[in-house]
Amino acid sequence: MTVSSDLRVDAVPTVGAPRQASPDLLRSVFRRHAAGVAVVTARGERPVGFTATSLNSVAADPPLISFGVGTSSSSWPVLAEAEHIGVHILGEHQQDLAATFARSGADRFGEGTRWSEGPEGVPVLDDVLAWLVCRVVARVPAGDHRIVIAQAVAGDPDGVGRPLLYHHGRFNALRD
Repeated sequence: MTVSSDLRVDAVPTVGAPRQASPDLLRSVFRRHAAGVAVVTARGERPVGFTATSLNSVAADPPLISFGVGTSSSSWPVLAEAEHIGVHILGEHQQDLAATFARSGADRFGEGTRWSEGPEGVPVLDDVLAWLVCRVVARVPAGDHRIVIAQAVAGDPDGVGRPLLYHHGRFNALRD
């Protein structure tokens, strides 16, 4: 493959010895993948939520998103039944909020979390970069998780700030 008239690339890049696929290998590989940080919320008898780095845009028409959630998660029983969910894109100023929603056993909607009831009764977090309320259209089994596909019904993209990222087991700010 020729890159420019002055530089020719003929060698195969050096790679480490392959390892057998395993949960540890997958986690190790994806620690190298920087991902945006979102919080997914839902309303049951009480509000629930969790930090997600698996959020994806699926389609523009209709506007569909997807995310993965573990079936052993404390949020799963409510998400398994919820008709609507909230998706919140966090800013770099919200590392503590991301950590709260990622921590098992945390009081996620306690004193330190500012939120209000949004469209369809879904908890909407304050001061995020953007948010959507979505109607769940599918829950697809995927190992010990479910892939939730949902259609946006309302939202606000006009928050201020820069995105929070997750990389190598830590929350990080975007660098230019």
